[in-house]
Amino acid sequence: MAKVGVFVGSVFGGAEEVAQEVVEQLISSGYIAQMYLEPQLDDFLEYRNDAALVITSTTGQGEIPDNLMPLYLALNDQFPQLPKLGYGVISMGDSSYGEDRYCGAGRQFDQLLQQLQAKPVTERLDIDASVNFDALDKAIPWLAGFIKEVI
Repeated sequence: MAKVGVFVGSVFGGAEEVAQEVVEQLISSGYIAQMYLEPQLDDFLEYRNDAALVITSTTGQGEIPDNLMPLYLALNDQFPQLPKLGYGVISMGDSSYGEDRYCGAGRQFDQLLQQLQAKPVTERLDIDASVNFDALDKAIPWLAGFIKEVI
């Protein structure tokens, strides 16, 4: 049975709400899934031979939320090679803040994981809050594709 770690960056709870539903869907699909709201490097590395899903909102000027930033910095500083990790990213933002800021947190995580040699299971999902009132309307169909690809 495949394991999926769900690593959440949330400011006002939207990404956390999406992550809770995603974890429920993963478990009902037969995966072992756990959500991390204050993820540490050791938590993430437990999945280095399995799958990880980063679900994050974007804050400020396209930045990673405070609760997810320590994981990002630890991965960037330690730079562990993760060639067996399959991953996905659901990035939430608002395009009215400008293209360079829109979904910046998810873009940064996606780029770092690729640099660490992790393999994207499917393309990053960017959810625009100015268009999609309910992020789950976009996240759940995307998750179905993610689940099909995770072994």
